[in-house]
Amino acid sequence: MSLKIRLARGGAKKRPFYRIVVAESRFSRDGRFVERIGSYNPMLTRDDPNRVILDVEKAKAWLAKGALPSERVQYFFSKVGLMKAPERHQQTKKDKPRAKTQERLKGAEEALAKAAEASAKAAETAAAKPAEEGGVAA
Repeated sequence: MSLKIRLARGGAKKRPFYRIVVAESRFSRDGRFVERIGSYNPMLTRDDPNRVILDVEKAKAWLAKGALPSERVQYFFSKVGLMKAPERHQQTKKDKPRAKTQERLKGAEEALAKAAEASAKAAETAAAKPAEEGGVAA
């Protein structure tokens, strides 16, 4: 029997409310559970004391029995001091182009910068030549 400490969703549509429950891992999210050890109301402000209500003694007992908390519940436990906070996962890079495309873009930017430098130099030399000759170019 693999026990999990996780959130079970309740509340109306677009008005979530979660119970922090101990359940077997094979049971559905909102289904059967062994014991309720707290609640979480995300609709309240972050500094509201009723946002997360947790029975710390029951949580300690279930952790001692081997129940594994979900990431969100582990975060709640870290706020109370029961365990360390979960590691934050690195953001995915799916919004960025692949490596070869990034290389091509970098090369194109460098070529564009070189072309801009060359045109600026050519403009400078063209502007300096008529002034040296002392007259207007015919």
